[in-house]
Amino acid sequence: MMKKKLLTVMAALGLTMLMLSGCGNSSKATLKVYNAGEYIDTSLLTQFEKEYDCKVVYETFDSNESMYTKILSGESYDVLIPSDYMIERLIKEDYLQKIDWDKIPNSVNLNQDVMGQDFDPDNEYSVPYFYGTVGILYDTTVVDEEDLADGWELLRNTKYAGDIYMYDSERDSFMIALKALGYSMNTDNTDEIDEAYEWLIEQRDLMSPIYAGDDVIDNMVSGNKSIAIVYSGDAAYIMSENEDLEYYQPDEGTNEWFDCMVIMKDSEQVDLAHAFINFMLDVENATANTAEVGYTSPVTEAYETMISEDYAGISSYAPDMTNPLDECFRYQTTEIKQYFADLWTKVKAY
Repeated sequence: MMKKKLLTVMAALGLTMLMLSGCGNSSKATLKVYNAGEYIDTSLLTQFEKEYDCKVVYETFDSNESMYTKILSGESYDVLIPSDYMIERLIKEDYLQKIDWDKIPNSVNLNQDVMGQDFDPDNEYSVPYFYGTVGILYDTTVVDEEDLADGWELLRNTKYAGDIYMYDSERDSFMIALKALGYSMNTDNTDEIDEAYEWLIEQRDLMSPIYAGDDVIDNMVSGNKSIAIVYSGDAAYIMSENEDLEYYQPDEGTNEWFDCMVIMKDSEQVDLAHAFINFMLDVENATANTAEVGYTSPVTEAYETMISEDYAGISSYAPDMTNPLDECFRYQTTEIKQYFADLWTKVKAY
């Protein structure tokens, strides 16, 4: 079973983790990888260094937005692992180069149902890394099963006031409100966005939720609250540690998300970047990675191993991706993004 790491803390502090194997040999090729915190089996980095006689410089970020800001500052990497809407933005702004699929023979291991998403419909620029959904994690000993019929409105049921963690994410919190109101989470209609804002304000005032980040993991394992908004992969880990918890995706729809490996246009190690992506799609490596992190693997054999072994019976490892009302986040214009940001600041100003 996976082990908790400190990568998220490192990302929040803006620290860099350097994989030190071979650092003394400056003639070795160096691959720069930029990934979210707590999102890889770090032993695979050492293994890759040994297999390819190279050095890996591995850095972590705490959000897609902080990653984008660093890219804007002129920092360059070989491999990035961003989310769907950010990949769409990076493509539009010409930061990425196309994948040479001939250099990724392990692509045969990928689940084809995960391919061809709207942000990169032909997978010209992106290779799946992990995927999943956003849902409600709840304590089955506290939450009445009948209340789940309320869908996202469960989060405004005063029976559970003071007992909820909302995810401290502008887009995911507005997604919940928009879905509860029957709107698309990708709307740019300001009237609909304003309604969602009022929904969140009312929820805040009724429920006194805690807006939490990755600290929700330990808190839910410990049973500090009964309801939390979480990503399915985090839910898988939490549920493996606390058997009283279950994962629920409301019928109104939710966020289906996809994190992918991409190569920056100005990469100085294009062949090594492809080799790294291919390495991560190896069945044995993908199995180790998903077992460690808890998120759903796009590598079919790794996925099947997890649902029959490490995560057998844990529903969030195999999240439902069949609801036609589910959506993937799409690229936002600067104006709409700022509109959401300004309203989110007001939601949290209490």
